[in-house]
Amino acid sequence: QVQLVESGGGLVQAGGSLRLSCAASGRTSSSYAMGWFRQAPGKEREFVATISQSGAITYYAPSVKGRFTISRDAVKNTVYLEMNSLKSEDTAVYYCAASSSVVRAVVRSNIDYWGRGTQVTISS
Repeated sequence: QVQLVESGGGLVQAGGSLRLSCAASGRTSSSYAMGWFRQAPGKEREFVATISQSGAITYYAPSVKGRFTISRDAVKNTVYLEMNSLKSEDTAVYYCAASSSVVRAVVRSNIDYWGRGTQVTISS
C-alpha cells in the first residue's frame, strides 16, 4: 500500500508560480513512477506530468510543457510540481498519482494509487 499526501495548493494571480509537493509513504513507494493529474470543475481528470522511478524520464501534457517541471527527491520520498506562468485554465484540483511505470502513468486508468488532491486557483 502506498499513501500519497499533496500540499502546496492555493490562490495565485495569473502569471505567478506555485510549487506542489506530494509526500509518498509505504514500503514500496520508491519503486513507483509518480505523476500529477488535475481535474477542473465539470471536466474529466487529465494527465499533467509524470516522472520515472529514477527521475531520468519525464513526460508532460502539451498544455503545461515548458511551464511546469516535475521532480522527485528520493531521500524525502517526495515529488514536486513546479508551476510557472500560471494561467486561469490551470485552475483545478491537482492529484498526485503513483503507477508501476512512467509510460503507464500518463493514462488515468493505469494509476495504482491516488492522493486526495490539492486545490489550485488562478485569478485573472
